[in-house]
Amino acid sequence: MGIEMVAPNRKGNKEFLQLAEVTNSKSKTRKCRRRQRKMSPVQKLYETCKEVFSSGGAGVIPPADDIQRLSSVLGAIKPADVGLTPDLPYFRMTVARRTPAITYLHLYECEKFSMGIFCLPPSGVLPLHNHPGMTVFSKLLFGTMHIKSYDWVAGASEKTLASSPEETLASAPEKTLASAPEETLASAPEKTLASAPEETLASAPGKTLASANPSLVGCSLVQAPPGVRLAKVKADADFTAACDPSILYPADGGNMHCFTAVTACAVLDVLGPPYSDPDGRHCQYYIDHPFSRFPDGGVSVPEDEKDGYAWLEEREKPDDLAVVGAIYRGPKIQEN
Repeated sequence: MGIEMVAPNRKGNKEFLQLAEVTNSKSKTRKCRRRQRKMSPVQKLYETCKEVFSSGGAGVIPPADDIQRLSSVLGAIKPADVGLTPDLPYFRMTVARRTPAITYLHLYECEKFSMGIFCLPPSGVLPLHNHPGMTVFSKLLFGTMHIKSYDWVAGASEKTLASSPEETLASAPEKTLASAPEETLASAPEKTLASAPEETLASAPGKTLASANPSLVGCSLVQAPPGVRLAKVKADADFTAACDPSILYPADGGNMHCFTAVTACAVLDVLGPPYSDPDGRHCQYYIDHPFSRFPDGGVSVPEDEKDGYAWLEEREKPDDLAVVGAIYRGPKIQEN
């Protein structure tokens, strides 16, 4: 017996196609929802960064809504989401080095942004450094960390201190800090600008804080050690997980900061854009000097507020800083 094939009529065929289309649409929606549900927290962070920094660049701050969105995604990430536990070797106290080595786990980097985790054992230190032209999100995953951060004082130019105008660098080169290192402020703190004004040097015309700040009119300025500039303290406190992510900006929010591990801790950083020497985004390190180190620096600060300011001096990368790369073993990021 043969099987008779009967073709459906046109109306039935149309209804069948419509039903199939609806069914396929629902199926795609369910699959899409399943993919969204399965997306790991670190994948979600990557996708959010791609969107937030898509049109960014050096000095470009993302819109407020995007900043809030990225901060929310980052804030939800837990140590287990990136494969970390406090008992990993990265976080153990060592006796071999006086300054513990820091481990860096590279997650992702492109020209727009980077993602990575710094793992600090107890007493580990990331020295004071800057983030030129960057917007940076930092999430403390676990542990307690002391953070000290600064922003530049607006109008305070580099290499300037208040002094008497009698002598200039040109007229008294034999008294420059470079030519007489034995008399520098660092090696002979008793010969400060305040205690020995007759040995100070007036700065060249135009390099004055008064020109940028009317309240400083009448101040005469002197050449300070190269790379010294006035900064205001933004934060100086201990932070314990789980605290909200911190955000710094190109000129605000504590662009220069130092991390010191009170306990073993890990911090997930998102930089937009990342460091790039060819593009002028070099990581500069600093030494911070108390405001009183260079008194009367051309800035009028109430006595009870002086602890909120410091002079930052450029330095080379510290010799005892050891940052060791390790393989990230958490959920993989699927690039697309």
